[in-house]
Amino acid sequence: MKTFVCQCGNKLYFANNTCVVCGLLLGFISDELQLSAFTTNRSGQLQSSANGQIYRPCKNYLTHQVCNWMIHIDDQHEFCSACQLNEATPKLEVKGNKLLWYNLEQAKRRLLYTLYKLKLPVQNRAQEPQKGLGFEFLEDEITDEFGNELTVKNYVSTGHAAGIITINVKEAQTSIRHQVRESLNESYRTLIGHFRHESGHYYWDRLVKSSQHIEEFRTLFGDERMDYAKALNDYYKQGPKKDWQNVWVSAYASMHPWEDWAETWAHYLHMVDTLETASDYDFSISGNKVANPLVAGGQHDYIYTATSFTHLFNDWCRLTQVLNGLNRSMGLDDAYPFVISISALNKLRFVHKVIMQNDEVSQISPS
Repeated sequence: MKTFVCQCGNKLYFANNTCVVCGLLLGFISDELQLSAFTTNRSGQLQSSANGQIYRPCKNYLTHQVCNWMIHIDDQHEFCSACQLNEATPKLEVKGNKLLWYNLEQAKRRLLYTLYKLKLPVQNRAQEPQKGLGFEFLEDEITDEFGNELTVKNYVSTGHAAGIITINVKEAQTSIRHQVRESLNESYRTLIGHFRHESGHYYWDRLVKSSQHIEEFRTLFGDERMDYAKALNDYYKQGPKKDWQNVWVSAYASMHPWEDWAETWAHYLHMVDTLETASDYDFSISGNKVANPLVAGGQHDYIYTATSFTHLFNDWCRLTQVLNGLNRSMGLDDAYPFVISISALNKLRFVHKVIMQNDEVSQISPS
């Protein structure tokens, strides 16, 4: 994720909605992947300082302040391209849910930024009823037959099914997520990680399942036709494979080839987003960046979509050594608690190839 610049010269961040220096309204323009300041023209319309065009805020920006994306004046939708993906949102009458929804939206939008940057197909369910992407943010029902809040009646499992990514709202609450991480003995569990992992299941269906990649997938990850329910039951009864560090990117990846793919996919998205962030801050890894023609002044972008995987991974190794060293200096746990085996490396290389060879180019626009 890169930073942006206001027309007044102040640095802006992806989640910002107001410039703290000049006070102008800010909004994200998805088809240009640009956060822009907006001024009001003589007709009372919002004009982008980035491209001079007219936009209006997403309904969730105006009504609930959980979004900061804009809609082009010629677009008739009430919601931005990101909010059009929402199939269910948290119940706002429940205390605290608005903040949790905001957290969920921030993680979702960060995922979408990377998907758009990688030119992956992103369509909502109205555009593609059969294979479009959708998000449901749901919460457990904790009631008894009299409506009293006592026990979990319907537990919401975070997961993916037929294009719909479901996230349990409580995952947006840091304290609860940390409790789950401790109980499952996970070294790494984040909200953005959930989104990236579940998007991996979605893109397996779109890019691998019935493609020329399927046989190579089975060679690297295993046969996905093995019994998933049994694999899941075995994992939670017996734990991960004993040698998982030598084969998989995480313990959970050892459960089933589908989970191996999703964990590897998420790891790849972690890599490219973090490398872009480091490059944007001139945390120069290898000089592997070029001027972005969409940004006045020639702001630079990390060109992970145009580099070899070997180059990308070497950059990643150099960066994570520094990240872990910085954290240790602060008395914190390693920011990157992973060791990538040759097997896991080959799987990451495969993910890179699938993304770079993605041929669904007719429907890659975020707008």
